[in-house]
Amino acid sequence: MVIDFEQVLAAAERLKGHIERTPMRPSRTLSQITGADVWIKFENLQFTAAYKERGALNKLLQLSAEERQRGVIAASAGNHAQGLAYHGARLGIPVTIVMPRTTPMVKVEHTRAFGAEVVMDGDTYDEAGESALRLCEQRGLTFVHPFNDPAVICGQATIALEMFDKVPDLEVLPVPIGGGGLIAGVATAAKTLSNSVSVVGVEPAMYPSFTARMRGVQAAVGGQTIAEGIAVKQVGDLTYSVARPLIDDVVLVEEPYFERAVALYCNVEKTIAEGAGAASLAALLAHPEKFRGKKCGLILTGGNIDTRLLASVLTRELVRAQRLVSLRIIGDDRPGLLATVSAIVARMGANIVEVNHNRLALDVPAKGAEFDIMIETRDAAHTQEIVDALREAGYPPRAF
Repeated sequence: MVIDFEQVLAAAERLKGHIERTPMRPSRTLSQITGADVWIKFENLQFTAAYKERGALNKLLQLSAEERQRGVIAASAGNHAQGLAYHGARLGIPVTIVMPRTTPMVKVEHTRAFGAEVVMDGDTYDEAGESALRLCEQRGLTFVHPFNDPAVICGQATIALEMFDKVPDLEVLPVPIGGGGLIAGVATAAKTLSNSVSVVGVEPAMYPSFTARMRGVQAAVGGQTIAEGIAVKQVGDLTYSVARPLIDDVVLVEEPYFERAVALYCNVEKTIAEGAGAASLAALLAHPEKFRGKKCGLILTGGNIDTRLLASVLTRELVRAQRLVSLRIIGDDRPGLLATVSAIVARMGANIVEVNHNRLALDVPAKGAEFDIMIETRDAAHTQEIVDALREAGYPPRAF
């Protein structure tokens, strides 16, 4: 099936005044880091902090009066649920969302806060989807699929219209692929607006569903990924049929690149990205040769990340950059040893974050002492200077 570009233009007209026309800005620092000419579309600035509002709203606005009165239903544990719930409440359309029982309570409460009835059923997304279809039939509701729906695809495509309106000479669009609704819509619009633009899909390495289907193989999918928003076991039939002829390539991205991309958005752009939301930037970090020197349009698709997970990602990035380092030091168990080591660290301009003193380790002499210190430094070179200073003072540390 082909999505008509006229449908995309109609969707854009329909959405005017209902959603944010999010900014599209260049990033000088990320361009320097990646080697590409980076432009970012900040879809995390939508009211529900994700692009999913576009497709959900486009579907809602095309319902008949009778369908609006009866209401809609969807199975979702993420951004689609919140977008549908928010705009359903705005338009006076009852919304029911079926979520797996494993859904974090923060997402459940956010969806309820937007006005939806939340039904917890099933242990997986597939089971929740089956439950939603049963309820749909029992109650006479309209099912709103998160990606496998022409109206939803056309709503997502409006992102590309705004991107090319701002930067008409974009050369590459790396687009996250989960179920495929975003890339199907964006590729449809982009390939109509530009004869030369390249559309590159981005998938987590643990969930290569689109890649596997392209290659005609049954890929193993599964595992814990920070990009759970695009951790889909099977791409949609409709979205695949629309996107496959239009995209130029698909790249797979390993977990550390998603983490680094989330951290860069926070530290460089001072904005919040969820794992899937940072997938486009992660692709540039993982495959720099594919994007180097090209004008790239990155869609920061969403910013709904658990605060504890975000804190963990940022801390892990400090460890990766050797700005947060744990050192183990063994010395004589005499008064002043820790003070001496602390003075060296302080003199070198670092900060001690944590200390653990252990006199009972059997690999330490009975008259000795072992302690671990976690230090915060400027960078890897600064860390090495501190290690060298401790070694020269007679306290050679080892990292662990």
